[in-house]
Amino acid sequence: MPDNFADRLLKAIKAKNAPVCVGIDPVYGKLPAEITEHRAMNDETDSEAALDAVLEFCRRAIRIVAPLVPAVKINAAFFERYYWEGIEAYYELIQEASDVGLLVIGDCKRGDIGSTAEMYARSALSDPDFGNLDDMVGPDAITVSSYFGLDGLQPFLDVARDEAKGVFALVRTSNPSADIIQNAKLEGGLTVAEHVAQQVAAWGSDPSLMGSSGYSLLGAVVAPTDADQTVRLRGMLPNAILLVPGFGAQGGTAADIAPCFKSDGTGALISASRSILYAFDEMRYIERFPSEWDKCIEQACKDFIRDVNSVRPN
Repeated sequence: MPDNFADRLLKAIKAKNAPVCVGIDPVYGKLPAEITEHRAMNDETDSEAALDAVLEFCRRAIRIVAPLVPAVKINAAFFERYYWEGIEAYYELIQEASDVGLLVIGDCKRGDIGSTAEMYARSALSDPDFGNLDDMVGPDAITVSSYFGLDGLQPFLDVARDEAKGVFALVRTSNPSADIIQNAKLEGGLTVAEHVAQQVAAWGSDPSLMGSSGYSLLGAVVAPTDADQTVRLRGMLPNAILLVPGFGAQGGTAADIAPCFKSDGTGALISASRSILYAFDEMRYIERFPSEWDKCIEQACKDFIRDVNSVRPN
């Protein structure tokens, strides 16, 4: 059986002993002064200058974390904000991250039905099938909405199966107002999030989607906002790798993410973005590495891995 995305991700995690990914969510106003004060990149109101600054920062950040982590999660919205040139930049970063050996998750939360879903799957996940784009690659996995049901998800699963890629379906998100919907109780007693988890588990159990590791190429986005519910969701998704947001700047701690792992220490990929990218704004790193923003990012990434591994079952 050839490796699916889950197999490849687990091998990459094991190789670096780091069940984590770094989110790439760049904001011009938060970038290091070394970059934003450069004469060619010092105008936030000029889309080209601002995008050049964002790209310079992201390229360097990716090179810093590449030896430490198995994957990065690039948020498409932070590049689409720069319109057509930003979309080009997003795909350039996917290529650059791939070139340095990282798995790339495109955080785009796509979803629709019918032919629209098929086009989203081909544009957001698939490698290009145009002859003049044969040197370009798509991400290794993307995030998708579960709300459209299986027929909305199927085109993404088909591409992922055929191209050894992955899909992470939204089950439980980290934003506070999500409770109004995701924690609502259904007639049978399950919450909406738990019902969605059951559906994702069923969709992902198709034998054609399963890898040799016992995990499906269909994973789930699960934010550990409530310990008891996190335990239940982990149990409901036995063959899914959980992509876990909310760590660090959003308030998530190592104790919060512990229930996302199975007893053998597998099954979760913990994501942190701002706490890594902007570590050079934190006093504990500034004091150690004054005027060395790259060293701050590197140390924050090492600390992130240490904290996650401290609660990961052996």
